[in-house]
Amino acid sequence: MRIALINENSQAAKNSMIEATLKKVVEPMGHTVANFGMYTAEDECQLTYVKVGLLASILLESGAADYVVTGCGTGEGAMLACNSFPGVLCGHLVDPSDGFMFAQINDGNCVALPFAKDFGWGAELKLEMIFQQLFGFGHGNGYPKERVVPEQANKKILDAVKKVTYRKLTDILPELDPAFVKSALSGAHFDELFFPYCKDEAIASAVRAARA
Repeated sequence: MRIALINENSQAAKNSMIEATLKKVVEPMGHTVANFGMYTAEDECQLTYVKVGLLASILLESGAADYVVTGCGTGEGAMLACNSFPGVLCGHLVDPSDGFMFAQINDGNCVALPFAKDFGWGAELKLEMIFQQLFGFGHGNGYPKERVVPEQANKKILDAVKKVTYRKLTDILPELDPAFVKSALSGAHFDELFFPYCKDEAIASAVRAARA
């Protein structure tokens, strides 16, 4: 699985620590991490949590990433923004049990974490445990065992509903504010991390047109 890490501007200074913690946990599992920044608070590309939502949608809908790890001060804004865009099912995680249950019950493809609220002494250890529970036991297996069948059925229903209630990304991009889109996709390493891994040429073309 290719996991994309995205940090918005208020928590950009923690990017290297989050990346190192994520890699420590998931690389031994056979996953890879693609760090889309922000890398420092002074980056030219300033990502707000709304821009994070757009970027997450582009990565997941195009197949350039299989999963997105993001967040903000509380995690709430990033979660709301990500769920505003097509192809993203984002959960809000604050502890390791959230990670396990979101993976097993909700089987989403994106998580938003609080990187400021209650993020103090031992924060990197807490992150390790969240990532272990989120990625270490598969996805969509249900919990507890007596709820597996209805939980899996509800996930299929939710996926079907989202396909109807959300417009296609290629329809949305031309209608969004051009400055907003260009800024969201102006990261220092966006081109090298996105285009070689994009599996949807229509989305790749829409991204190129939006940045023109």
